[in-house]
This record gives sequence, structure tokens and C-alpha cells, in this order.
Amino acid sequence: MPSRWLIPTPDLQTATRLAAALNISTPAAKVLAHRGLADPDAARRFLHPSFDDLLDPYLMLGMEPAIDRLRTAIRTGEKILIYGDYDVDGTTSVVLLTKAVQLAGGTAGYHVPHRLKEGYGMRPEVVETAAAQVVTRAKELGIDTIVTDHHLPDSALPPAVAVLNPNQPDCRYPEKNLCGAAVAFKLAHALLAKLEWPEAKLRRVMESFLKMVAIATVADVVPLTGENRVIVKQGLDGLAQVKNPGLRAILDVAGFTGGKVPSSRQVAFQIAPRLNAAGRMDTAKTVIDLFLSADPAHARELAQQLHDRNAERRDVEAQIREICEQIPVSESTAALVYYGEDWHRGVLGIVASRLKDRFHRPVFVLGRNSEDGTAQGSGRSIPSFHLLEALESMPGLFVKFGGHRQAAGVTLDCSRVEEFRERFNAFAAARLRPEDFLPCIDIDAVLELREIDDLSVEGILALGPFGHGHELPHFAALNVEVAGPPAIMKEKHLRVAVRQNGRTLVLKAWNLAERAGEFVPGARVDVAFQLEEDAYSASRGYPPWAAMLRDVRPTATA
Repeated sequence: MPSRWLIPTPDLQTATRLAAALNISTPAAKVLAHRGLADPDAARRFLHPSFDDLLDPYLMLGMEPAIDRLRTAIRTGEKILIYGDYDVDGTTSVVLLTKAVQLAGGTAGYHVPHRLKEGYGMRPEVVETAAAQVVTRAKELGIDTIVTDHHLPDSALPPAVAVLNPNQPDCRYPEKNLCGAAVAFKLAHALLAKLEWPEAKLRRVMESFLKMVAIATVADVVPLTGENRVIVKQGLDGLAQVKNPGLRAILDVAGFTGGKVPSSRQVAFQIAPRLNAAGRMDTAKTVIDLFLSADPAHARELAQQLHDRNAERRDVEAQIREICEQIPVSESTAALVYYGEDWHRGVLGIVASRLKDRFHRPVFVLGRNSEDGTAQGSGRSIPSFHLLEALESMPGLFVKFGGHRQAAGVTLDCSRVEEFRERFNAFAAARLRPEDFLPCIDIDAVLELREIDDLSVEGILALGPFGHGHELPHFAALNVEVAGPPAIMKEKHLRVAVRQNGRTLVLKAWNLAERAGEFVPGARVDVAFQLEEDAYSASRGYPPWAAMLRDVRPTATA
């Protein structure tokens, strides 16, 4: 659907000065200036993060008692259980801490819950089997607990020996947006720093850990700014050399052989889904076994299992999404609730996310739990709508619910799904304005087509890694001429050329074939686009980048 464009006021003087100071292209400098990095020193630090920019783990509240207790357990041979969730963030946290305990001279068992049978978080019936319960029960049994987390904590913290969470009250750790694996990394770093290794060895081990933390950081969709940018930049660069058999195997099945290094986007869409598929479709134990395996052959076997699980996940997701997309959505509908009797609950969140992007409305996708007969599922929201507030307005509908502004989960009786649909839509209709239903494109810079060449694109892509909080830049070219009829590819996609002052740019447009009629040869239009790496183009001897169309509008409406 058409989008609202937010076009910045041009400041060519600042961009030119920044480009000269940093020796970068003017388009890249325009992006940095638009994103609040007009100061050359700040921009230079942003462009070139190093391992030394990582923050001291001991700035995190609770780190000293956590390390003291963990070292005592290792020294005295106590049993250690590492309990983590089943997503990429949780499984990589388990792997990092298991490895760190081993390197420190201890041994640790681990447990990850089964998504459909146990759900998120520590469950009493699971921990009881390991002579523990949730943290309070563990304390009653004489079992000490260290909690690492990154979510906004409850008002009352659990009675643990230590809680490591940069978002807890009184924690002075500057970076509040770490993912869970990054918090685990901080604990591992502090623990291994006590071993009195040579500095070079400690750095080498921690740099190897960063490879996995980078994957988790991208997968958990935390902002790729501040310390997270350091983690992802250093971690992805490290993927050029991988010794861990499991990490090597998952990169290989995802197509990154021969030293190819994935971008943050490729991590998000090609690596993370394979790791997440295990927990979505069955058990995430396979992921931990993969990364802890020392046998390359066994690691390849496990990676192939994850690859196959992900293919199964894609098929199941596509089937549910296709069913949902066949249901007409009227302009008067403000929020959507879909329900299916036999839909696999492991993929409902990702289906909700896809439908939210397609219709730009808050969406819940529910399936029936065959064990208790309730309807369970996940919701995703657009930026202008607070999902949890909507649920809190109708608490009597649910057996349980929870979440935050953009994502939430619910359980309710199947007989009340229609009531939920009506009340959810009414709540949204009373709060959303017509413009809220249009996607918004934040344009980083308006470019003349003559500014786009191999060198300038290289400078733009060097601003990565890109992701949440530091997205791939959006550009606009205004008053360009459609240079010829668009070509429709595979019945879904477009390729169209635009011209301006003698310079022609070819744009690719995925899933926009239905808008081919807006490209009348000779017409004047404005185009919003992004410049992306294009390995396929490079492999055929063409420039290693492509211009991807995101929206078009007649120039007269500018």
C-alpha cells in the first residue's frame, strides 16, 4: 500500500563538511547527519567500533556477588544448572555460560523448555525434577540462583543471590538495550577475567564468544546502536573465521561457505530462522547440542535437522498466512483477529507479524490448544497502537494474557474468540486515525540520481551493520521520469527504470507487480528506495548492489 513519506529538511553544508572530515561519500554523510551523527568525532566512533569499546561488566549491578558465588560453586564442585528459553537469545545464552563454566574449570547441565508443553520462563514442575523450583522455591530448597535477564523487571525482584539486568532499578550500566545473550556474555567475561589468563588469550576467547552474541543480538531485534553496534560489528566480522563445528555447520547450510560473511540482514533472515525453527516446531535442545558439539560430522547432521525444521516452519507458516490473506479486510476494520482450529501454535507469532506488515493494522493470530481446548496465540502491533493497553481494557475475556506495546500473547476460551475480535476492533477503531493505517517511510536523504554510483553506494553500505534502531537508509529521488514500461518478473515483482538529467537508475520492486500501472512511460514520479548489497548481481559481473523500490507517488502530490 502507499506510504507516508517523512522528508528531512536538506542541510548540504553539514553533510559536505562531514564527508570531508571522514573521507566518505556525501550520500553517506547525509545519512549520518540525519541520524544525529553530525559531529565528526561521534560519527568516527560510530563507523569504527572496536572490542575496546565494550563496557566493563562490573558496571552491572549484581556482578560481584554473581561471580563470587559462581567461582565458589566451581571451586567446590557443586552442581550447576543453566536454564534458558528456547529462542535464539535463550539458547545462545545457555551455550555461552556452559562454555564459560567449562573454561573456568566447572561443569554445568542445562535445560530449555519445550515451547508448546512448558512455555516461556522457569516452570516449577520442570525445576522440581532437578531438585529446584522457580527462584523462590529454589531458595527454600537451599539452591542459590543467579538470574540474567534484559526485560523490564517486575516491581519485586526474585530472591536470587544476584540479578543481572541493566534495566533493574539502581543499575548504573549505561547500555539498557542489551539482549539476554549479551547479559550472559558480560557474566562470562567477568568470570573468565578472574582466571588470570594473559590478556591476549582472554581477548581471543571473548572475541570468539561475540560471534554468537552478535547473532542473538540481531535475532532478538534490539536496537543496533551503542554497545549493541560494537557487539554486532565485531561479532559479524569474526564470522570470517569460524572454528566452532556447530557454528560452521549452520553457516554452511545457510549458504555461507568458503569464508563468506553474512550481513546483519542475512543473519536475521537466513541464520536466525534456522536456529529459531527448532523451538518453534519442537524442542530447542538441538540448537544447544549443535553449538556444544566437537564433532564436525555430528554438527553437520544437527544443522541439517535445523534446516529441515525451518523448511517445515516456512510451509506451515505460509499455509496459515494464505488462509488469513484470503479473508477480505475492509477499510473500516481497525484491528484483526484470526483463529484456526488446527493451526500450529509455534508459528502464530511470526504469522501475526507478517499480517501486521501486510495490512498495517494490529493483528492477533490464535490456534486451538488440543490439550485444554483453549484458544492461544500471539499479537503484533503497528507503532501507533499499544497492544497491552488494549488487552488490559478487557481482562475478563482471558484465562491469561501478557506482553508489551508491540507484541503480546493471550489464552482464552474458544467460545469467546468472536467477542475478542469485536472488542479488540472497537478499541482500536476508537484510538487510531486514518493516517495510522498507512506505513511511514522515514527518508534519510533526498538524492539526485547522479549521486548514486559504486563508490557512493559502498560508502552507504559501510554504515552497517543495519537492523532495528539503525535501519538500512531510505532515500528519495524526486521528479524523475519513468524511462520505459516496467517489466513484470515471476508475476509478482517489477523492474523499472527512471531517468533524471541524463542519469538512469534501474529499480527492483519485490511483490509490487499490482502497482505496475503507476509507472507510465514519460510520467514524472517520486520514488522511495533503498540501496542493498546484491551478491547475485556481483556473481554475474555486475555492480554488487541494487536499488530496491519501496514506494512511488506522482510528483504532483509532493
